[in-house]
Amino acid sequence: MPTPALYIAAAIAEIAGCFAFWAWWRLEKSMLWLAPGMLCLAAFAFLLAMVETEAAGRAYAAYGGIYVVASLVWLWSVEGLRPDRWDTIGAALCIAGAATILYGPRSA
Repeated sequence: MPTPALYIAAAIAEIAGCFAFWAWWRLEKSMLWLAPGMLCLAAFAFLLAMVETEAAGRAYAAYGGIYVVASLVWLWSVEGLRPDRWDTIGAALCIAGAATILYGPRSA
């Protein structure tokens, strides 16, 4: 699976897993929400570990930018709150940073 697809899949899994805990704790949903939440978080870790890179820290750092954008998509699509211009500007900066980390030239 290509790196961008892995990052997107990982972000969906992480946000869904974290939201399951949020729903249980903050929205007073059933404790049964925790089981799929933990499965989603395990899937997130697995997907992120599949990213082709020589260093885990670099994969995690680049993922951070993708996570920020995915979180704002979640905010809009699931929670019904449209991101404002500052959210959008911040997300663009995060994507630029992630792209720099992933695709910037490396010295030997």
